[in-house]
Amino acid sequence: MPRTSDRQTAPVNLRMSLEVKDLLRLAAEREHRTLSNMLERLVLQHCEREGIELPPAPVSGKNTK
Repeated sequence: MPRTSDRQTAPVNLRMSLEVKDLLRLAAEREHRTLSNMLERLVLQHCEREGIELPPAPVSGKNTK
């Protein structure tokens, strides 16, 4: 799995309850992470556990006809 610093990033806006945000903040602080890094880590862990993978990226420059 590539390190976060090796990947491009994109902004995400979301809403969550104050309680969930507080839990996310506490979990992030415990692991010395930012909120976004903690959320990314949790999503990646969930997808790994559930076998969720992105489809392979198309190879650019290749004629598909």
